[in-house]
Amino acid sequence: MNGNSDSNIMVSVNCVTFNHKNYIRQALDSFLMQKTNFEFEILVHDDASTDGTGEILREYEKRYPGKVLPLIQTENQYSQGIDNISGAFNFPRARGKYIFMCDGDDYWVSPDKMQKQVDYMEAHPECTLCIHSAKIDLVGKAVTEGQMRPYCGNKVLSPEDIVDKSSGYAMSSMAFPSRIVKELPDYYVECPVGDTPIQMIAASEGYGYYFDEPMSAYRVGVAGSWTVEGKSGDYEKKQSVYYERMKKVYDLYDAATGGRLREAIRSAEKRTYYHTMVNTRQFKEILNPEYRKYYKELTSRTRFFIQLEYRFPGVYGFLRKKYHG
Repeated sequence: MNGNSDSNIMVSVNCVTFNHKNYIRQALDSFLMQKTNFEFEILVHDDASTDGTGEILREYEKRYPGKVLPLIQTENQYSQGIDNISGAFNFPRARGKYIFMCDGDDYWVSPDKMQKQVDYMEAHPECTLCIHSAKIDLVGKAVTEGQMRPYCGNKVLSPEDIVDKSSGYAMSSMAFPSRIVKELPDYYVECPVGDTPIQMIAASEGYGYYFDEPMSAYRVGVAGSWTVEGKSGDYEKKQSVYYERMKKVYDLYDAATGGRLREAIRSAEKRTYYHTMVNTRQFKEILNPEYRKYYKELTSRTRFFIQLEYRFPGVYGFLRKKYHG
C-alpha cells in the first residue's frame, strides 16, 4: 500500500460487489458524480459474480480508464473463507491518502460527500474515522427505520464512543486515512464482518467525527447480501457462531490496545450477545434485567414487536403472515 502515495490520488473508493447487477451502476455513478478539488480512484472487487456484474464493471473501466479499476475474480473468495475482502484485495492496491467505503448495492446521494469528509480530515489529522448518517433504501417488504442516524447533531467521537456504540454506522458513510490499514491486525482477519474491525482500528489510532447529514443510502433486503444470507439455514446456530467469533475479536482487540479501552470493549461484547438473543427471540435473555441498558437502546418499534410477540404470539403470528404473505 502507498499510504502517502507518490501519485496525485487523494481518495481511493473501496467497493466490494457480488451479484449486484441491478445496483452497481447506481453505486458507480454516485462515486463519479462527486465534486472535488482532488483526484480519486474507484477500486471495485467483484467476487466472481454470475449475474453480469463483471460485464458492467468492464464497461465502466473502458469508459473511465485509470479511474474505475475493477478486480474481477474467477473464483468466489468469500466461499474460500476470506471474510474481509477489502483488506485482502482492495486496501493493498489503494493509492489514496484516504479510503472511502461503499458496497456495490449501496450508493451515495450527495455530490459533496467526498469533499466534505476530506476537508474535515485534512483539517484534523488526528481524526481516523469520518462518518455520517444514511438513508435506508428498502428492497421488498420489511419493518425498518427510515435512516441510520446514530447521533443527533454533528459530534466528535471518542475512541470509547466508536467501540461501544448503541447504533451501527453505515459502511457507505465511512472514510479514514489509508495509513491505518497498511498493516492489518489479527482481530481484523478474525472478524466475520468488514466494517467493525476498521472502526476498532480507527478507535485505537485516533478519534472520529460524525456529520448529521444523510449523504449515502444503505439498501436493506438485497438478495445475497451478508444480512439476508445470514438468515438462511440454521439461523440460531449462525448467530451463536457469530457471537463466538466476535467475542474472540473483542478479546484480541483488548490485548492489542493494552486494556485501555476494556470497559467499552466489554460493553460492546455484551451488546453483541444481546443482539443475537434479540435476533433469535430468546425472550428470557431479552427481558433479563441484566441487559436493560441494551433493551432501552432498541428502537421503540423493535421493543413494540418484541412485547407483542412475547405477550400475544398468536396475534403477532397472524399479523406477520398477513404482512409477508
